[in-house]
Amino acid sequence: MPPKSAKSGTKQPASSQKRNWKDHKATPKQPLPVPERLKRLFTSLCAQIDGGHFSNAVKTCDKILRLDPKDTDARQTKLFLLLQTEQYNAALSLIDEDEDPSHYAYEKAYTLYRLQRESDARDVVETIKKEKGEDDRGIVHLEAQLNYREGSYQAAVDLYNELLDTAEPNTEEHSDILTNLQAAQQHLDFINTGFLRALDALPSSITSTLETAPPPVPPQSAATAAALSAATATEAHTQPAKAPKKPRKSRVPPGVIPGVTPPPDPERWVKKSERSTFGQGRKRKGQGGAGGGATQGSAVDSTPVQQPHQQGSTSHAKSGGGGKGKKRK
Repeated sequence: MPPKSAKSGTKQPASSQKRNWKDHKATPKQPLPVPERLKRLFTSLCAQIDGGHFSNAVKTCDKILRLDPKDTDARQTKLFLLLQTEQYNAALSLIDEDEDPSHYAYEKAYTLYRLQRESDARDVVETIKKEKGEDDRGIVHLEAQLNYREGSYQAAVDLYNELLDTAEPNTEEHSDILTNLQAAQQHLDFINTGFLRALDALPSSITSTLETAPPPVPPQSAATAAALSAATATEAHTQPAKAPKKPRKSRVPPGVIPGVTPPPDPERWVKKSERSTFGQGRKRKGQGGAGGGATQGSAVDSTPVQQPHQQGSTSHAKSGGGGKGKKRK
């Protein structure tokens, strides 16, 4: 048969196809524009807040602020999330970094109140009342809480009664006001009449000692306690403990290691016959065979052991031995 003619449309080998695929470079993906990225980040932020994932939502706010540092919505949302997660120091830092911190005056006062800085929070509240008046319900709530914490229970009761008169019934605010009003009223009643009734119920022996006893020492504040602890710590650092003196090498005998070698016998200068340990551990004469199998501390029988008569006894005599035995016939 004649050979088949090669077709003109033959395929190229696979190696050449792979080479051409390697030579082909993909075009780099263009980054999304900033408005599109912000739109996607805000969509993720809304979903995270709705789902209660506040820690991830704070990270998303940070991404938005890196793209647009002047975005007020992202900044306000981050401040709300920090307050919700009780990160009050971070919230206060965010307020101070703002160009106009007066926009977040109420949030700053609330943050200072939660950080137990009542005097600073009181100053901010007074500034807000001068600027906006005394009709702001949020400021009235915060002022009532400051009065309650500072022990001004009558002022707190008055403010809570004012809020209760203007609150809508069957709301969360109404129930919160009732709870706070009840707590403040209980403290006020105890101060006015409760402690007197408690004193009247005590026996006369206790009340007489209470009247003659000196007044109690006022409790130290946290700042004073911290200052005292810091002072004691500095004194402890400035006055190091004295290390025990090591013995001189010239006074240590050769071959003795201090703290390791046992101390010498205190009776080494006394005669052996006069030492307290003389005669201990020795065996008396005549007891070598009788107490051979006794253990330490066992009593030895002092009765003499009766020896069997040697003549005629064959149990202890051996053939060829030195004992007297019967002659063999």
